[in-house]
Amino acid sequence: MNKPIDIPRSREFVRAAKLPPPPPVTRGSDTADAALEAGKAQAAVVGSDVVSFATNVSPEWRQDLINCSLFAQLWAKAEVADPTRIFDWYESYFGALQQLGWMVQDQGFAVYVETSQNFSAHKAILKVAESLLLPAAGSLALVQSTLDALASMDANSPFITLFSRESQQASAARFQISLAEQSADGGLTVALMAFGLEAKTTLTQVLFFKSLASQATLRHCSGKVSINTDLLEALRNDLGDQLKDHARSFVRKLPSKLLKPSAT
Repeated sequence: MNKPIDIPRSREFVRAAKLPPPPPVTRGSDTADAALEAGKAQAAVVGSDVVSFATNVSPEWRQDLINCSLFAQLWAKAEVADPTRIFDWYESYFGALQQLGWMVQDQGFAVYVETSQNFSAHKAILKVAESLLLPAAGSLALVQSTLDALASMDANSPFITLFSRESQQASAARFQISLAEQSADGGLTVALMAFGLEAKTTLTQVLFFKSLASQATLRHCSGKVSINTDLLEALRNDLGDQLKDHARSFVRKLPSKLLKPSAT
């Protein structure tokens, strides 16, 4: 059951938000985008967030969650302009999500401990996802399938270019991995994983960055977040209006054919 909400306060928060201007349109920005479809496992790159959707999430909720993620990122960017202040940025990001009906509880970041001499961001992400999502093997498979799809892409693809632009800065990066699913009671939950990566070398392809374990520090915060769907739907038009000039520059939906059929 959703908790009591204050729709007018949240609506005013969204309407009054002063977001950064959208970046200039670049080559590839007008590429035909995949449609959000019911009954299909899908994924999207939303700024510095890689969002996956289980088959039972409606297209309307998929778009709502994309808008929430993008709005929270832009709000945090406006509040914390210095990209090296990773965890101040996250404080603003989580605060914005709470205003949008995300029941974010634990916001503490733990240091990821690598047991080998070599660090692989891809493997570390999957270990964090495994601890959060198992025993739901299908949920973990969808996250892995999404990451594998991104790994198969050229470094200059619009998906990788967008994610790199929004997630990394020299030797520091912050990024999110999310999985949305409809819960047994008909509500909506998001498995939210937030990461902060600091390295002693310049970061490239942050999702697949590798180095000696002593040369990189990864911090992570993860948890299952319930969504107040009444508030989500009440804010749908306001979020759409705020983000209509940003979506083309910040959102790329992955074609479903890139995800393995078993990841549903």
